[in-house]
Amino acid sequence: MTYDAIIVGAGHKGLAAAVHLTQKGWRVAVVEEKAAPGGAVKTRELTLPGFRHDVAAMNLSMFAGSPFFQMHKEVLLKHGLAFAPVEDAFASVFRDETYLGVSKTLETTVAGIAGVSAHDAEAWKAMLARFGAEAPHIFALLGAAMPSWGAAAAVWKAFRQRGAGGLYDLLKLLTASPRDFLDAHFESDKVKAMMAAWGLHLDFAPDTAGGALFPYLECMTNQAFGMVIGLGGADTIVKAMIGAIQEKGGEVLLGARVASIDVANGAATGVTLSNGDKLEAKHVIANVHPKLVFGDLVKEQAALRDYRAGLAKFRAGPGAMMLHLALDDLPRWRAGEALRRFAYVHIAPDLAMMARLYAEAAAGLLPVEPMLVVGQPTAIDPRRAPEGKHVLWVQVRVLPAAIRGDAAGEIAGSNWDEVKDAYAERVLDLIEAHAPGLRRQILGRAVFSPLDLERENPNLIGGDSLSGSHHLDQNFFLRPVPGWSRYATPVRRLYLCGASTWPGGGTGAGSGFLLAKSLAG
Repeated sequence: MTYDAIIVGAGHKGLAAAVHLTQKGWRVAVVEEKAAPGGAVKTRELTLPGFRHDVAAMNLSMFAGSPFFQMHKEVLLKHGLAFAPVEDAFASVFRDETYLGVSKTLETTVAGIAGVSAHDAEAWKAMLARFGAEAPHIFALLGAAMPSWGAAAAVWKAFRQRGAGGLYDLLKLLTASPRDFLDAHFESDKVKAMMAAWGLHLDFAPDTAGGALFPYLECMTNQAFGMVIGLGGADTIVKAMIGAIQEKGGEVLLGARVASIDVANGAATGVTLSNGDKLEAKHVIANVHPKLVFGDLVKEQAALRDYRAGLAKFRAGPGAMMLHLALDDLPRWRAGEALRRFAYVHIAPDLAMMARLYAEAAAGLLPVEPMLVVGQPTAIDPRRAPEGKHVLWVQVRVLPAAIRGDAAGEIAGSNWDEVKDAYAERVLDLIEAHAPGLRRQILGRAVFSPLDLERENPNLIGGDSLSGSHHLDQNFFLRPVPGWSRYATPVRRLYLCGASTWPGGGTGAGSGFLLAKSLAG
């Protein structure tokens, strides 16, 4: 039997491709080496029975707002997809024991900002109005292959509707650093820090060119539409996609490691599994980091030398650590009881700290003060823990993959297996400074160092949850290799998708959906 497409890797972008292709009548097999599908979108009992933790991704807003979901919404809902809406999306805590947050209710957000700056409260409302005019053009650009007539049409439409000035503003937004963008609009350091924290969800320090877009989009979309997480866990999207695939006759093979992608006469013909089984296909889609595809799965061919040389220059983003806690109660934040309602609390109090953190990690040092993204999913979805109990989802950013030392001079060790528990204690100290008594509430914990994250998901090289830096020199039409940004590779009928390809990381299903549309319409 020959499949129309074999998809290597059951991460959510590969599953999105499979959903679209099976809906178009293609015979598809998804092959995954792990026992469970989902890639970076998994939910498991990591600490104690009954406590369900999102292993990596938690926020599903990008998925809920994606063109993929809009097209396949009916079948996904049929197979159990459910979101938990978030009213109070995110907040930042500061050194003076205050906070600023963004809630879906505009008046709530603006009242908080007005407390630090009347000017910035008006600037926030003006930015939201501007977002309403800019968003259709930005999302049209982000939702198009690079380069493509769709991307060109998005730019042309922006020019026709908003003129040269509007196009110039869009270009500035795409290339500005977070600091330059925020300085141009706001005066309060607290407002700037609250927004700039989103840059470090990717790999944009305050002064990194191209880093303004993500903080702008996250803040304005959360203000305009709110946030969603998965009801019962982020894996709700994975379960629904697998149901949709299987309903149309597609196959999902788990615990099946691909040993090689088979190539004949310069074209992919299928895959060989580690047990020796061969699966033939008209197309092979690798939802796998391209360095793994062309380092392990596609055997050496002279014709690929230049392409491999390009991939060798494709840089990883910084590493991350995940700390999962089973709790007796949510943290009791010094800055206010209201913080217990927020999905995310950022501990990243100022731009100076963010810049210093990034420089330390880039130098291979364990940062003195990493940025913490403290997720409180049970504040929104209590079913993830036993009654009255909670889970805490803590992402630690930004960290080195290879350790050269400790910026604080306190932790000895040169690899993550040696230092992860000591560094987790530093993380807990930082949370305790803002939420005293947290340690007394801990019932169980699980720590994933950058090395552990790579073991969990080999695509996260060095614990890089981005599968490649999003800096301008390897983003848009330069991702992952200049000249090869439209998912094709030098091997005919072998395609790439995943976070290493445009439009990059996140839960938006973008590359898998864009590729599937190009293949099947």
